[in-house]
Amino acid sequence: MVFQALAGRLSASMSDLKLIALDAEDLNVVSAHLQDAVLRIGEMTYLPAEKRFVAIANRFDWGELAKAPSKGKASESFERRRSGIRFERVLSAKLQGIDLKDRRAALALLAITFEPTGGTETPEGDVTLTFSGAAAIRLHVECVEVELKDLGAAWATKHSPEHPDDAG
Repeated sequence: MVFQALAGRLSASMSDLKLIALDAEDLNVVSAHLQDAVLRIGEMTYLPAEKRFVAIANRFDWGELAKAPSKGKASESFERRRSGIRFERVLSAKLQGIDLKDRRAALALLAITFEPTGGTETPEGDVTLTFSGAAAIRLHVECVEVELKDLGAAWATKHSPEHPDDAG
């Protein structure tokens, strides 16, 4: 019985996601895992003295959906996970369509992209978090250095994100 309990805890911790992105290709993987994540404005902050931007997200677990494609849209066992996102070496942060005073407002993340600005001489560039409703956060970075880490167990949700392409 003790072994089963230990195995259950080990299995749960083994399913926690932890990713590091050090270039645009890595960042595409992080972006895919965060597609349709929900972030509250009050759970994001830019720390200029530390050159860091951090956020907490409730991410839709696309990996679990891919493991069980037969569940389909009618499933009641979709999962979300609370995850931390950390961007290092951030030189500036600019907002578009986001009211920082509305700390409880939620934003639906569509993608995270990197656009180099320093040419071939430097890894400097802009990381853009694009949200639904034409909102965005642009982080000017020395280089791509991002960590995504699950912060706890998954919880069930009845709702799967839908996109216009999903209709047909």
